[in-house]
Amino acid sequence: MSHTPTQDRSGLPLAGAAAVVTGAASGIGQAIACELAAAGADVLVHTRANRSGGEHTVQLVQQQGRQATLWLGDLADPRVQDQLVQAAFDWKPVQIWINNAGADVLTGPRRQWSFEEKLQHLWQVDVVATVRLTRAAGARMKQRGRGVVLNIGWDQAATGMAGDSGELFATVKGAVMAFTRSAAMSLAPQVRVNCLAPGWIRTAWGEQASEFWQQRAQQECLLQRWGTPEDVARVARFLVSPEAQFINAQVIAVNGGFRPHFSASPGQS
Repeated sequence: MSHTPTQDRSGLPLAGAAAVVTGAASGIGQAIACELAAAGADVLVHTRANRSGGEHTVQLVQQQGRQATLWLGDLADPRVQDQLVQAAFDWKPVQIWINNAGADVLTGPRRQWSFEEKLQHLWQVDVVATVRLTRAAGARMKQRGRGVVLNIGWDQAATGMAGDSGELFATVKGAVMAFTRSAAMSLAPQVRVNCLAPGWIRTAWGEQASEFWQQRAQQECLLQRWGTPEDVARVARFLVSPEAQFINAQVIAVNGGFRPHFSASPGQS
């Protein structure tokens, strides 16, 4: 029994597969969508409200010769979560589901929110949505006999990081990582469930971070550099492919090798 998309005569490992990538209008999500398309998958691109970014991702997927569709909705709302699953499986028999969407509380107006407000919002988007989407999409894939779910954690959830941001993201991403292992048990053997735990990845926040954070990101990585969204996307592509068909219930760090360096952040976190 094959639990992942099978490679066809085109030589592309994901040829013929249909994938959903949430939070795919920019950054890691956009890179994953493009990587899956390059490997042969059609992609449903989800974004909360960034229509222009989502349309750009759709174009990038289509430039790879693959089909793509855009779906907008706020995953903080359980009704929207249910609508996304229904729309995705109405679109195609989805075999790959990647829960990449996460709330941004580090940039924009949410940066000024209280710790409690940030925690509540992160919990709804990063945890509740990941759990509900995994269960709903996973059940459909299990019934059809095959599929792969990939969630997104955080490498320092396992080790801890001082400050408000460390406490917030360790809480929510630690929950996602723990849930992944249990969901893999529930959905086996038809559906594999794994989790990526990125380290310091230069997304929108990293590009505008202060010099302190620029130095910290490099010094806490054994390779002495920021990771890129493409670094994460390549591992995601591997994990949902037939090449990884015996990898299940794992949390895999993508961080260049982590070494603790700082014990506290300057002023604010």
